[in-house]
Amino acid sequence: MYANQLPSDSNRHIIDTHGPDPSLRVYQLWKGSNIFFLKGRLIFGPDVRSLFLTVFLIVTPVILFSAFVSQTLILHFHHGTLIVAISVILTIYVIVLLFLTSGRDPGIVPRNQHPPEAQVGEGYNDSSVYSSDWGAESHNRPPAPSLPPTKDVMVNGSVVKVKYCQTCMLYRPPRCSHCSICNNCVERFDHHCPWVGQCIGKRNYRFFFMFISSTSLLCLYVFGFCWVNIRKIMGVYHCNVWRAFIKSPVSGILILYTFIAAWFVGGLTVFHLYLICTNQTTYENFRYRYEGKTNPYNRGCACNFVEIFLSKIPKSRNKFREKVKGEDSSCAFNSWTSLGLNKTSIEMEMETGKRKAVGAEDLEDIRSQMESVGGLERCGMEARHRNWEITPDIQMLAAEFGMEYGSTDRQKIHGKL
Repeated sequence: MYANQLPSDSNRHIIDTHGPDPSLRVYQLWKGSNIFFLKGRLIFGPDVRSLFLTVFLIVTPVILFSAFVSQTLILHFHHGTLIVAISVILTIYVIVLLFLTSGRDPGIVPRNQHPPEAQVGEGYNDSSVYSSDWGAESHNRPPAPSLPPTKDVMVNGSVVKVKYCQTCMLYRPPRCSHCSICNNCVERFDHHCPWVGQCIGKRNYRFFFMFISSTSLLCLYVFGFCWVNIRKIMGVYHCNVWRAFIKSPVSGILILYTFIAAWFVGGLTVFHLYLICTNQTTYENFRYRYEGKTNPYNRGCACNFVEIFLSKIPKSRNKFREKVKGEDSSCAFNSWTSLGLNKTSIEMEMETGKRKAVGAEDLEDIRSQMESVGGLERCGMEARHRNWEITPDIQMLAAEFGMEYGSTDRQKIHGKL
């Protein structure tokens, strides 16, 4: 009744249980939600498209300023061309800082392939601590004692609690937090900024502050010279401010736009100046409120500024362009739900996971169900009143494992009846 077929390419891949191509690189099997460009040289957050909006909001007013407002400034100022050139140079500087903030590793902590070993007296029975991202290997291991959700560590003489991350399977370093948007643990996590499409952490906070402060300066620069342009028009035409706005409507639009933008990015700059002076992150400021207790990271205003702006930026702990080897390859392959692959690859891995879950016992159950259905038809029970009753799920699984209940067999059975 069952025609044994040769295994398909996908089934042969399951039988051989080979891992992915060893030539794959880390960024191709990355478990976070990041998006990579230039073969892993640039790393962005999943909301990288917001960069287009941010660039548009920065560049458009400068283009309008250079095209419409600068004409009057060039006529009435001996160095009017220099005024326009400064605005263009400052804009380029802001865009460069934007991409330095957005396109680099913010300080991602590499994930563990296995959970850390529980120390003596440290474990307790709570299996929920373990992550579902372990992959297919976890069901082959005996259950291990769970890890406590927090640990106490000493930082500058103060006790600080660090949490266990179930996704990354590690105890987060102090000041580290897991970003739910990028799905990574980030060192000195400040916040996830949707305007730059990236987490702000230990390795890009300096550039983020320089970006918002220089953007504030650009807004004030355009705002100020638009008012100068209005004053010049009032003097030349001997009119009031409203008539000057009518003669140069672009100046009025830019004054309103830059005034609102300056309040936004300027206020953000002032807030982060306060955070730098007190050596806090945005996350810590909203979560812990150090005003009521000692901040173990505060070393004084001067030392805090040195730490942010003059200290060496640490190297990335992730080698995104390195080739995946050995256990890392198989572990990343099994944890298909976390891979940053295209839709077709993910669907293939989903089918692979389903097939792996079907063992020898399940196969026997499928066969017995099909035989029982066939037996009912042989006995003539409702054979003429209903069709062949094999559920779609059984048909799909039977086809995957090389079993085919062909139409010829069905015809033979009906012929006997």
